[in-house]
Amino acid sequence: MYLGVDLGTSGIKVILMLDNGKVLDTESYDLSVSRPQPLWSEQDPNHWWHGLDSCMTSLSERQDLSRVLAMGLSGQMHGATLLGAQNQVLRPAILWNDGRSEAQCQELEALVPDSRTITGNVMMTGFTAPKLLWIKQQEPDLFSLIAKVLLPKDFLRFLLTGDFASDMSDSAGTGWLDVGKRDWSERLLEACDLNRSQMPKLFESNQVTGYVKLEHARRWGMSSVPVIAGAGDNAAGAMGVGLTQSGQAMISLGTSGVYFLVTDGFTANPDRAVHSFCHALPDRWHLMSVLLSAASCLQWFADNIVQKEVAELLDELGAAQVNKKSAPLFLPYLSGERTPHNNPHAKGNFFGLTHSNDRASLTHSILEGVSFAFADGVDALHESGKAAQEINLIGGGAKSQYWRQMLADVLGKKIIYRAGSEVGPAIGAARLAQLAMQPERPIEQVCPVPQIEQVHTPDPQCFELYQKRRQRFQSLYQRLHDLC
Repeated sequence: MYLGVDLGTSGIKVILMLDNGKVLDTESYDLSVSRPQPLWSEQDPNHWWHGLDSCMTSLSERQDLSRVLAMGLSGQMHGATLLGAQNQVLRPAILWNDGRSEAQCQELEALVPDSRTITGNVMMTGFTAPKLLWIKQQEPDLFSLIAKVLLPKDFLRFLLTGDFASDMSDSAGTGWLDVGKRDWSERLLEACDLNRSQMPKLFESNQVTGYVKLEHARRWGMSSVPVIAGAGDNAAGAMGVGLTQSGQAMISLGTSGVYFLVTDGFTANPDRAVHSFCHALPDRWHLMSVLLSAASCLQWFADNIVQKEVAELLDELGAAQVNKKSAPLFLPYLSGERTPHNNPHAKGNFFGLTHSNDRASLTHSILEGVSFAFADGVDALHESGKAAQEINLIGGGAKSQYWRQMLADVLGKKIIYRAGSEVGPAIGAARLAQLAMQPERPIEQVCPVPQIEQVHTPDPQCFELYQKRRQRFQSLYQRLHDLC
């Protein structure tokens, strides 16, 4: 058996996977986010470890973990976890959706004018590097104590094994990695007054980085098994749905939204805020567009505006006859936006409300606005010279058949919904552990593409209608930009 650990923003999930790929058992632990000031987003790293230990203890009470051969890690990207000389946590971790470091992004690009060429990315407030420059400027006494900078999942790795290590895919999101060379950039580290000794050692995602400490292994009833480098959550999620070959693509329709495209070489489009990262396999990369608010827009509407369950809203929408031409437009930028705008100050908006609009039409507008934002991201990737003919769909929002068909109609592409699409990064982490233990097996055997549940093909008439509405959607953002 293999363990897959995914450290998310809202919780930790651990899965136990059999050698045949079947998930035998799962355990999860909820986490909360602290927002002490506008644009801030933080978590206590010690809560991550408490959550992992709780999950492992619960699993060990139900399953014989002595059969586990290896453990893989996945996690939320970009988070700045800072340790002192005694390996103590110095402050709460600054998370991926923290927007305080906009000025530092501009400063870093001025200090290293070719940073976009080195990293393949524009500096974003979510990345780790500008967070550290912010700490240097705003918390200089604390900055002077930093001995190690770790990404969230790699803090768990340190407590599991005692090793400071990371993988290429997760490290590509720091703003310090030379993504083409798959190594730390000395110049970018120096721009933050840091050096290589403060960084973890780099590994490919399917390599062993260390072994579970005996004290933990005994407590959980398992051997001191290898811990695999693992991957950032999106790369791990791609492995979980079998995206291992160049040209394969997926949309992850979760709290945030991601369009992910595998490439066999390093390519980039930083001017359109496209993410260019290492994939979770050697000699492979991926392009990615990111929406900071996707299914969370519908959750916000359900919780704060209409006080209804999301499932109830989607059922109501499926039974309604919404006039797609007269529905309001919705800008889904409730947390700012990354691709293609790279604007942490972008705001959400309903536009075009009339007396004829009801709850179902507003629900439709929210799904449409998120779909238009995905289309903007897909176009930004295609401008890099890379395109996919069909797109796999995963994530909690993908359960809605209405939304799946809308995405096909908006994008004008075949959308494929596959079995088990909600499992995500944890199974990808377990598959990477299996690849490390069984290097002789073909990747396609260990990471198969899940069975097709439903295929959605675009309706030409709907595609034409959505194209016209999308032009208005894009114009609305531009006109409101200076008011945000």
